[in-house]
Amino acid sequence: MVTKRKNQALHSDLAIPPGEYLEEVIAELGMTKDELSKRLNRPAPKLSAIFKGEKAITPDTALQLEKVVGVPAHIWNGLEAEYRLVQAKTRALKEQQKLKSEIHFITLFCYAELVKHGAVTKKTRPIDKVLELQNFFGVTSLETVCKLNRYQPAFRSGKNSRSPEAVAAWLRVGELHAQKKRCNPFNGDSLVGTLKTIRSMTQQSPEKFQGDLFNLLSNCGVALVIIPHFPKTYAHGATFWLGRDKAVVMMTIRYKWADIFWFTLFHEIGHILYHKRRLVILEGESDDPEYLKMEDEANRFAAEVLIPSSEYNEFIKQGRYYKDDIRAFAAHLGVSPGIIVGRLQNDGLIDRSWHNGLRTRFNWKTD
Repeated sequence: MVTKRKNQALHSDLAIPPGEYLEEVIAELGMTKDELSKRLNRPAPKLSAIFKGEKAITPDTALQLEKVVGVPAHIWNGLEAEYRLVQAKTRALKEQQKLKSEIHFITLFCYAELVKHGAVTKKTRPIDKVLELQNFFGVTSLETVCKLNRYQPAFRSGKNSRSPEAVAAWLRVGELHAQKKRCNPFNGDSLVGTLKTIRSMTQQSPEKFQGDLFNLLSNCGVALVIIPHFPKTYAHGATFWLGRDKAVVMMTIRYKWADIFWFTLFHEIGHILYHKRRLVILEGESDDPEYLKMEDEANRFAAEVLIPSSEYNEFIKQGRYYKDDIRAFAAHLGVSPGIIVGRLQNDGLIDRSWHNGLRTRFNWKTD
């Protein structure tokens, strides 16, 4: 009987713990588990784990069992190897099934876009794409990604078409880029002290100011990351924190207008200076009252930094919005004329088709 059961175990695809076979052997020998424990000089709990298949029969244990119950050590080793192999096959099958169940996430998490940005390696098989995405997010299941706070904006978008998965992918790319940027510990006073210098950069092209801007912000503990927007994210920018000492500003340059870039940058800086660190704030549309309040505060901050309200009010009192007037006012403030045009258009004081020749578009080098 012992030999028959042994042969079944060795040639079966069913995972039969060697401990079960051991129970049959000692039963035929009229030996109790307690007696076996004493004969082996092993604590009963450790032997119990072998009976349950929780602990493997090692070569040393196999030699001891050969001496005590008379079954050759190579039989025990063979049973153990077969049992562990069947278990491994079962786990591999379950893993394959699990990966197949997540194939639908490939498109949702913008796999093709991530390949374009070099964030994941291009693969052919869907299962391999799922594995790439799991490694990219650092998770064992893609189902958990949108449950992580760091990839969840603090406020829901009013746009039903915004994709949480696309937003998570975009934020993760920014997070990985920001992790690589070396920054001093965050210092709010230093950041405020750089605002005028940053504002003066509005008169320059990205080729001239880009390096200085990144350095100024990193010296204040802010990592600026430029990542083009992903489909269905509908965002100009976002802010979040990596630990307590590094703030992150993500920007998309969606429309490439310089005045939108600068307003968005100062808007995000406003969030960093005045709003809770634990929040991931994604620019978009939401009807949440707290979000609207924070957005209004950040908008007011950006508007005041770029064009002080006292100066602006005095300018619009005159009602002269010709190009020469705009150029003169911009020169007085030390900003690009496009900043003035963008503000006047946004406030409805001039038509959006007016003076766009004074506005510039950026060909920005992204991260």
